[in-house]
This record gives sequence, structure tokens and C-alpha cells, in this order.
Amino acid sequence: MQEFLQPLLPEEERHYLILSRQGDMNARNLLVEHNLRLVAHIVKKYHNLDREKEDMISIGVIGLIKAINTYDISKGHRLVTYAARCIENELLMMLRQEKKTSKNTSLYEPIGIDKEGNEIHLLDILGTQETDLIKKIEQKENIKRIYEELEKMEMNKEKKTLIMRYGLYGREPMTQKEVAKNLHISRSYVSRIEKKALMLLKSKIKT
Repeated sequence: MQEFLQPLLPEEERHYLILSRQGDMNARNLLVEHNLRLVAHIVKKYHNLDREKEDMISIGVIGLIKAINTYDISKGHRLVTYAARCIENELLMMLRQEKKTSKNTSLYEPIGIDKEGNEIHLLDILGTQETDLIKKIEQKENIKRIYEELEKMEMNKEKKTLIMRYGLYGREPMTQKEVAKNLHISRSYVSRIEKKALMLLKSKIKT
């Protein structure tokens, strides 16, 4: 049975997250190693005999790395909550890709086994109708692309406005009036900045 490193203490996690964001690859790798237990735990929900567990772990680790690279330390919560969502998203995207490349794949086809030995279907995991499922997964992919593009942006008024207006990185969404007060600019200026930033993001996501 594979043994995993224990999770880091909050202060240790914060220290290595800061170093990781500064480009320290050793710090990032250490964060990955201490969160592999989380990846393995989530993979259990999706693993069955038709997929190699190592492959599933690899996909989960990709999600974990993306979480470490995009996590906003200023929000004050532990990395584990954000990372769990990113890992799940990565696994779901893999399942969707498999669905697209295999005509025999169905939302009602078994994709894993739960703790009681019962089969798990994609429909069971996402818990909605098939047409809504596709939209939901596509939305997750768009959100992922948005975060990727935001990471490329400098921390200017456009980026700050988007983060505050839409509650990105775990923040509470704010009104244009609240954003204007926070940035010490007019509400109409916030509106113009928001429209410009959204158009820029939309063009990036479509490319």
C-alpha cells in the first residue's frame, strides 16, 4: 500500500505557496508531494478496472499543479479546498474527452465503483440531465481558461475589476459601486473597464 506524506501545517503551506508563486520549483514539488493523499482520495471515486490507477493519479496531479499555480493565498483558506475542485475538474474533463472519442461511451455507462462496490455512472456524479451535463462541463472548462488568461495579466485595474466583480479566487462578488469605492474611481469608469476586460478575455478564450 502506498504511503503518502502528511499534509503540511498551515504556516508551512503558506510559506511554500509564496515560494512557489515566486518560481521556486522545489517548493511547488514539495506542495505536490504533501497533497498526493488528496489526489488518491478523489481518484477513488472514478477508478475502475478499465483504467490504470496510475493514469488517473497522473491526471489528478495535473489538476493539483494547476491549483497550486493559480491559488490565491490572500483569500485565507487552505489550499486543499481549492485543489479538490481543480483535481475533480481535471478528471471530469478527461471523462468528457473519452466520451467524445468513443461512440460507445454513455452517461449511464459505469465509470467507477463506490466504497460499497456499487457502480458509479457519470450521470450519478454530476447529478443532472444529459444536456445540462455537457453545458456544465463546458462551463468548467471556460472557467479554467479564464483563470489561465487572468494569470497572464498584470495586476492592473482591469484584472482587479474582474476579480472583485465576479468573485474570482474565492472572493465574494461585488457590485460596480463597491468596486468603484474600492478602486477610488467612478462607477461609470468601472463599467467601461469591466466591458473592456470581458471583451479581452472572450477573445482570448475563443483563440
